Amino acid sequence: MNFPQFFNAFFTLPRWQKRTVMILLDLTLIPLALWSSFALRLSTWTPNLNDGIYLLIIAPLISIPIFTKLGLYRAILRFLGHQAINAVFKGTLISALALVLTTTLFNLEGIPRSIYIIYFGTAFLLLGGTRHLIRRYYHLTQNNNGQRINVAIYGAGTSGAQLAQALFNSPEYRPVLFLDDRDTLQKAFVHSLKVHAPDELDNLIAKHQIKQILLAIPSASIERRQKILQSLEPLPVHVRSIPGMAELVAGKSIDAIREISIDELLGRPPVAPEQGLLQHCISTKNVMVTGAGGSIGAELCRQIINLKPNKLILFEISEFALYQIEQELLTLAQDLTTSIAIIPVIGSVQNQALIERALDQHAVQTLYHAAAYKHVPLVEQNPVEGIRNNVFGTWYTANAAYSVGIEHFILISTDKAVRPTNVMGASKRMAELGLQALAQHTAATTFSMVRFGNVLGSSGSVVPLFRKQIKAGGPITVTHPDIIRYFMTIPEAAQLVIQAGSMARGGEVFVLDMGAPVKIIDLARRMIRLSGLIEKTETHPTGDINIQFSGLRPGEKLYEELLISSDSAASTQHPRIFQAHEASISHPQYQTALDRLDHACRHNNMAAIHQLLNNYVSGYQHAALRERKVIPLPLESTKIRFASGSS
Repeated sequence: MNFPQFFNAFFTLPRWQKRTVMILLDLTLIPLALWSSFALRLSTWTPNLNDGIYLLIIAPLISIPIFTKLGLYRAILRFLGHQAINAVFKGTLISALALVLTTTLFNLEGIPRSIYIIYFGTAFLLLGGTRHLIRRYYHLTQNNNGQRINVAIYGAGTSGAQLAQALFNSPEYRPVLFLDDRDTLQKAFVHSLKVHAPDELDNLIAKHQIKQILLAIPSASIERRQKILQSLEPLPVHVRSIPGMAELVAGKSIDAIREISIDELLGRPPVAPEQGLLQHCISTKNVMVTGAGGSIGAELCRQIINLKPNKLILFEISEFALYQIEQELLTLAQDLTTSIAIIPVIGSVQNQALIERALDQHAVQTLYHAAAYKHVPLVEQNPVEGIRNNVFGTWYTANAAYSVGIEHFILISTDKAVRPTNVMGASKRMAELGLQALAQHTAATTFSMVRFGNVLGSSGSVVPLFRKQIKAGGPITVTHPDIIRYFMTIPEAAQLVIQAGSMARGGEVFVLDMGAPVKIIDLARRMIRLSGLIEKTETHPTGDINIQFSGLRPGEKLYEELLISSDSAASTQHPRIFQAHEASISHPQYQTALDRLDHACRHNNMAAIHQLLNNYVSGYQHAALRERKVIPLPLESTKIRFASGSS
């Protein structure tokens, strides 16, 4: 049996047999260490041991029980860590002291006193070194089996060192080097891996066959992460990351490697929230969120929980979504010192009686209305249901709030409500008009709207779709090469919604600063590059993945706007929240509009629906209006009225 075969056979032995082999090895190495100590002290290969011959027998008999007690033989060699090295250190030190005591008690002669110091060093090197070499040989054979991916770790700090330690034993990844932009760390070694400057990476990728770069900088600012990602984008490597600091604090493992979050690509430096605005409508109050299981609704609930309301009522039509968010919030609430009642309610926002009962029963003071159908193509194909849910659902919910007399009602609106080319956007603008009309009618309940664009990672976002398409090998589908969108992270949007609602006095349309617009094709290309792939084009026909243009979907615009009027929005006390100056209609006019819209929906009269939306929604530009002449049906006697108590 040759050397590699012996070691491979050793690693396949049962645990008790491995322990036996290691004990037998130590029974050989300990006397060898003692003999080496005499040879080094006397500078000869044939030292005269005198009474030291007895120590050759006594040393292993003393040391083996000591190492057993210290747990050295329970350590798994391929996972050898600091604890095992400490056991070797302590064991050899105790063994050397025991030999000193033995020599004194039995009056052994001819043994130089320095022998014990030399023995401690040689025994530590032989016992610790053999274990380290076995461990290194094991990982070397595993690393060379072609199954592990060579990775570079960006960040040689504490997190990077912990990640490298975890990956040494990983069957999937093989760490080969560190990258760090700190001069003090460059050329140093961390866990036997050299730290290089990031500008060397281009050459290092080919030299070490690096396939992935793992970002181990959880506490880095958004600006620094974005700068690093921009520098890594042109390189032919897949860039991934470990969890951020918040996730690590929450208990997520350091080796839980994930894809680069698109928040890290498009996010922006956060503006510290004003605690007074966050707490004004929530702290110690009873709060309801409709559409609580959706992307925005769920994030609103998470933020609301942290602001410690008295009650949080989750109103949701989807049983599964409601169950998910309820369980998540119950877990979050356990970490809070204040007891918060979390109450799930299944129901539709088109059921005004149910909403009134829930508001009244739980004495709700603030309501965030996030329930809506928001997928443009789906609402285009199902316009009546879209209008029923977005327009009438908002109206019924708002009337229930007015009837019960809650303090604050905040509608989550969209930039697609501005000069819409689709039914979804027009329905959201009609919902806004309803709240503006109610705000004119009463001051008892403060009605306001918050309008913003796309949120990253929502159910309607392109990001999850692009990631899925990249994983499948493509193609990535983009509707148009020039299409642009505004993006905002879900947590930032929810936080700004809460603060905007606190500033309302009645009837305001708030718009959020969405930052710079993003070209969707550029976003797709960045995601391709950060996945370590090359876009397949006419100039690069051997690329990995191509982008196809599917054409604008029905009702889709090339770009979105946040303001209907050309007048600039007024600033507020928050730098990222503005107040729009939008035209409104009176509540009798709105009531008439709803009566006619209800009649058209019941008769599925799409021509009348488009004409009515065109009459009331400024800038409505639906294709159906250009294709045919529209003649609305006459109004029936059935009317939709305000809630009891209204005129």
